[in-house]
Amino acid sequence: MELKQLQILVAISEHGSFSGAAKALATAQSNVSAHIARLETELGATLIERASGRLTEEGEIVVARARRVLHEVEDIDADIHSLGDSATGECRIGVLGTTARWLMPPLLNSLTRHHPGVKTTIVEGATSSLMPRLISGEIDAALVHLPVMDANLDTREMFAEELFLVAPTRHVLAQHESISLEELSHHPILLAPRGTAQRRIVDRAAANKGVTLQSQAEIDGVRLMASLVFEGFGAAIVPASAVPGWLKGDFVRISVPDLPRRVVGWVQRDRPRPNRATLAVRDRAFEVARRHAPRQPGITLQIGIKPLAKGARETYT
Repeated sequence: MELKQLQILVAISEHGSFSGAAKALATAQSNVSAHIARLETELGATLIERASGRLTEEGEIVVARARRVLHEVEDIDADIHSLGDSATGECRIGVLGTTARWLMPPLLNSLTRHHPGVKTTIVEGATSSLMPRLISGEIDAALVHLPVMDANLDTREMFAEELFLVAPTRHVLAQHESISLEELSHHPILLAPRGTAQRRIVDRAAANKGVTLQSQAEIDGVRLMASLVFEGFGAAIVPASAVPGWLKGDFVRISVPDLPRRVVGWVQRDRPRPNRATLAVRDRAFEVARRHAPRQPGITLQIGIKPLAKGARETYT
């Protein structure tokens, strides 16, 4: 099995055809076909349906592993050339949309200053969509809701944020400054889908109070949920970062003391060892969080991560 064969197979999966892969790789289509034929013969399996150009089940398995192999090969060169103070290479990081809003701009600025040789790819998504991509090797690390139950993952808490109720000003609940889960259970609200990290937090807190919250609709996306509230559709439980303090409109924030804070942290795979680019991005992310998280209403740094004193030099250990 040759790396060239794996590169061609991945290119076909990304471009959808032999001709598309040939164009992307600046080679002849006959060369692409020959490499794939040899790979299929060696593996004893058909990897691509010739009529449609789609990967077979076996092809999907090989492509997933091929991407990891090719990424590791790229990391060898990047790590060797990163033995100085500044890292090089690529880091593909997944991040919650609400976290990306305030963390990504200063993080990317910090990387540009300190590690200009690091190429960063940002993938926005929910914890439920980012974790499978991390485990498969499609991304190198992720900032997601914790806890994450997987012994093969290295997890570090970064910050915690309040969960509160946000409601249109004309909503029946808008008169409250604070509300208990028992009282809230009498009103249908927008909720995250069952099985998501946020829904588990909310359902567990409600169960501890002996109540069940009524779902007006299940919305898979915190920012979409907040947008529906802003449009007057209903009330919803959202994290603090979904509704920044400077945002004004026809809505109110209502405290829900019965709800715990949700914890967000950095997650990466233990094996293979993360490349230097990923470690550099991780360290910068924590440094940026130390400086910027305390400025975000409803967000606090987790244990072991202290905010920087004014004028202090950014370091993370």
